[in-house]
Amino acid sequence: MKKLLSYILCGFITANMFAADDQQMRKLLMVQRIIENFYVDSIDSEKMTEEGIRAMLHTLDPHSTYSDREETKELTTPLNGNFSGVGIQFNMLNDTLYIIQTIPGGPSEKVGIVAGDRIIAAGDSIISGVKRKTNSVMNILRGPKGSEIDLKILRKDTPEPITFRVKRDDIPVYSVDASFMINDSTGFIRLTRFSESTAKEMKKAILDLKAEGMKNLILDLEGNGGGYLNAAVDVASMFLNKHDNIVSTKSLYRGKDSRMDASGSTIMPDGRLVITVDQFSASAAEILAGAIQDHDRGVIVGRRTFGKGLVQQPFPLPDGSMVRLTVSRYYTPSGRLIQKPYTNGESENYDMDLYNRIKNGELSSADSIHFDESLKTYTLRNHRAVYGGGGIMPDSFVAIDTTSYSPYYRDLVAKGIPNKYAITYVDEHRKELKKNYTSEKKFIEEFAVSDKMLSDFVALGEQDGVTFSETGFEKSKNLMATVVKGLIARDIFNNGSYYHVANSLNPIYREALEIISTSQTYRNLLHEPQNQ
Repeated sequence: MKKLLSYILCGFITANMFAADDQQMRKLLMVQRIIENFYVDSIDSEKMTEEGIRAMLHTLDPHSTYSDREETKELTTPLNGNFSGVGIQFNMLNDTLYIIQTIPGGPSEKVGIVAGDRIIAAGDSIISGVKRKTNSVMNILRGPKGSEIDLKILRKDTPEPITFRVKRDDIPVYSVDASFMINDSTGFIRLTRFSESTAKEMKKAILDLKAEGMKNLILDLEGNGGGYLNAAVDVASMFLNKHDNIVSTKSLYRGKDSRMDASGSTIMPDGRLVITVDQFSASAAEILAGAIQDHDRGVIVGRRTFGKGLVQQPFPLPDGSMVRLTVSRYYTPSGRLIQKPYTNGESENYDMDLYNRIKNGELSSADSIHFDESLKTYTLRNHRAVYGGGGIMPDSFVAIDTTSYSPYYRDLVAKGIPNKYAITYVDEHRKELKKNYTSEKKFIEEFAVSDKMLSDFVALGEQDGVTFSETGFEKSKNLMATVVKGLIARDIFNNGSYYHVANSLNPIYREALEIISTSQTYRNLLHEPQNQ
């Protein structure tokens, strides 16, 4: 690591690229060597080098970053589409690892591990009774493809632990978190990230829903922080015509500008399309929403998006670490800049943007959002006014809903009570639930969270130090019941079942459903010509 900067010079940064800056690079190396040879105390050269890189990047924009080897691995795994592991979804409860689901066809399911099992040991590592962070457990369970690990399992109604030898394999990381029909003609897809597998997953989800009769689609991008640009372009191509522009990038350096158009792989060229977004939708999610809006292909519903329109190019370093350097900016088809304002080297105000939005009332009222008229552009088909300079403003604004939220419920969530209660309840009633609710549809229609369940929920909170508040309970009672039902549905069916239940709490979803169900409202928002 002492020679990391030398490696940089000899590796991906060539002499030709930085010929004009050789003097500055020599100066940097000289200071490093002076410190190493003459400083009064011993130093950690690796730490000094990494801090120096971080400091250099800090003088640039807020999204140019450095990540060490472990950070780089964590950053890239969700986007690469898979990792090697044992194939389970789990939760930690009271220092015990509960298996929520096994991945269908995955290593654990193949050897007979089932939902509800508890892993008390993995290889030489004790899991149960030891305080471990989730990342620590994941590192134990993951490993090279083909490697084996013995999992000691405690199963309900089985007196002795069972040991399963599991051969690790590639485990998919899914982008589509939920996909189902809301009614006879409207489908719902929730997309959580843009990864290598996103286009394949989206195509399958759309075609499967169309086979069930889908004519209109709500695509949920709320909380989607982005990912790979190509994945966003591939998804946009599913809704746009061939050669429709999706995004352009502009750079200071000659030859770095680019334009990406729809490929012609349209699978849903018509039908009503509503995309939901919020203040956490960013980057690739904004590219998709901006392209759909600029081509008047669909209606955007929710709150103004994050505003990340800077393109980072990864530069891997010899030790597995990485620099992600901003090399260009994103522009929507109408020419809007997605990126919100920033000042190089001043990240504090940038990091406070969300807080400032809340403080200024932007999440509660569209009237609090002010646009620079000089950044106005128009959509390409219906010539609706849209604005650049910071995120995508939805066609239909939805204020954040705090009517059911209370400090009491906040404290319950902070202690993880909803998850703890759902895990415990399913663990005690799994056979009964599976017998009585043979389908997700039957569960959603018939299962209700009883007063006894809510009393037990409150009691669990009190055991964990959350003081009961009658006012808070009454205010958040429906919220608690709905979340608990959604978590139970997730545990006995699949992850998408949670959204099938909990979407009723989301005002953005409710508005999207109202718009997509009413042809005239949808057409009015797009400024479509009136029916003759």
